[in-house]
This record gives sequence, structure tokens and C-alpha cells, in this order.
Amino acid sequence: MPKPVAMKVTKATCESHMHRYVEVQAADGFCYDGIVEHVDDEWLCLAVPGSVEPMRGFFPPPFYPPFGGGFYPFRPRRFNRLILPLAGLAAISLLPYYW
Repeated sequence: MPKPVAMKVTKATCESHMHRYVEVQAADGFCYDGIVEHVDDEWLCLAVPGSVEPMRGFFPPPFYPPFGGGFYPFRPRRFNRLILPLAGLAAISLLPYYW
């Protein structure tokens, strides 16, 4: 069964925005912003900036003294992965991204 033309256009548009910071509007009205990480025939994968909680900077190790002790630094994820179906996308647009 042939794929709809609209899906091919959406995939081509997403591929042209690869590794760029975009805003995606889904067909249900929700908007998501992130960096386009991967596009295939059915899915769009975004790297979405996540919030960093200041209290999660340190956590206790699994072993207590004498095997190991104290606290050691924990590096939180800066981006979370969000996977959206291409069939559910209504729009995609570029956003400015400042370092």
C-alpha cells in the first residue's frame, strides 16, 4: 500500500531541519521544542532540553565505608529523548538557539 504524500513531505521537512532547534506542533494541539535527532519513515526523535534539579547534584554511593564513602558528583541529563509519530505532526518551525 503506498504511503500518503503528506507523510513524505513531513519526513522531507524534518530531514531538512536535522540537528536544528525546532518547535513541533502535533495534530492534537500540543507544542514541543527540541533538537531534531533522528527521522525515519514513521517517527521523529527530538532531544528535548530537560530541567536540572539542584538537589540532585549529589547522591550517596551504593556501598558505605570501608568500601567507599561520602558523596560523589552526579551529572544530570541535559536533554531527554521525545519520540513523536510523523503522522501526528501538524507543523514544524525553526527556533533561535543561543548557547
